Amino acid sequence: MYAYCLFCQTQRCHAIASLLKKRGVNQAFSPQILKRQRKKGENQDISFDLLPGYVFLYSENRRLRGESLRAIEGVIRCLADQDNRCELSGSDEQFALMLLQSNGVIGKTKVCQEGSLIRICQGVYEGVEARILKVNHRNTRMQIEIPFASQKIRTWVEYEIVELKDEEEEDALEASC
Repeated sequence: MYAYCLFCQTQRCHAIASLLKKRGVNQAFSPQILKRQRKKGENQDISFDLLPGYVFLYSENRRLRGESLRAIEGVIRCLADQDNRCELSGSDEQFALMLLQSNGVIGKTKVCQEGSLIRICQGVYEGVEARILKVNHRNTRMQIEIPFASQKIRTWVEYEIVELKDEEEEDALEASC
């Protein structure tokens, strides 16, 4: 599967993605991100353009021609490398393939804040419950405190390997301590 990215007129992205699907590309979309907003007293998940003006497309055809893609009304250009190849490579390709795995929709990110109770779901500490002491948003890491042998041990872990515990579980743990 080869990944491509088109820069388009922002208001035409969804129409261009639909047209590309009709023309036989495996998948095409303008990436979206889900954000929670409060409307009329209720929390709602609303999707917004993650990268306004960009359409990602995926095809088994390695050499989609930039000229044919630019001929589509609303397409400004096909992103290309120094050799004028339109297929994405390196970190750009990795990003595009990550978007493909999520069907172009980036979900909400975990809100990790100091004092929250978490459970580690991967790695050496898998299954361990801990409390967040500090959060480093820039590096997506957090310092946690793990109970061990009647002591509290501090260590740093990445956001990706933890899950937030629900409030009921947290209340039960607090009551047992």
